[in-house]
Amino acid sequence: MMVKAVFFDFYRTLGVWGESLKPRIQRLVDRYNVKVNWTCYAAAREDLDSNASDSDPATHNLLERMEHIVDNYRDFLKALGVQNYLDQITWELLQSEHSLFAANVATLYDDVVPILQHLRDEGFKLAVVSNWDVPLDPLTERLGIAHYFDAIVASHDERVRSAKPDPHIFNWTLAAVGVSAAEAVHVGDTYEADIIGAKNAGVRPILIDRDDSQTGKWGETIQSLSELPGLL
Repeated sequence: MMVKAVFFDFYRTLGVWGESLKPRIQRLVDRYNVKVNWTCYAAAREDLDSNASDSDPATHNLLERMEHIVDNYRDFLKALGVQNYLDQITWELLQSEHSLFAANVATLYDDVVPILQHLRDEGFKLAVVSNWDVPLDPLTERLGIAHYFDAIVASHDERVRSAKPDPHIFNWTLAAVGVSAAEAVHVGDTYEADIIGAKNAGVRPILIDRDDSQTGKWGETIQSLSELPGLL
């Protein structure tokens, strides 16, 4: 069946927060003249990532979620040995690092606008399907891409309350855009959420592997969105 709609994940598919975590921490501890035990970094980062998984959309409370994120980053810095100015450094790190506190530092990949314009010109319907703690409309508006999309769907939007790989978020988007599952493809960077989630909803998945770290994980894999038209 002919492809009529293309869905995109957001983080690491369309946009990114740029600089890695370690240099941000180094700048902060240099500013406050505090010491960090970098030998603990790997274990502390693993704990940070494991505690940062998306909350359940069905029971999501934004204020509780924000408190959890602040506590998680404070514990991360404590594990690195930060004691002085801990709350202040935590807040500054969040302002440069986390999507709920640092929307102003999000950037688009260079291939995003050209491919969105091309797909629009070709008549495809477009949507964002993302696991995100808040609605994504304000961020996509600030980045200048909101007008390309027929639907911008975030998991924790109270109208949706479904996170990938749950098929409901895909079904909600299909209904919003007005196409069947067989008429849509979904592009994302996470195997479990994007590939398995789309597949379970009957949507054709395409894996984007920008840093070439997922070789052989999925048959239809691209490293740049510029490769996408050739698969449609």
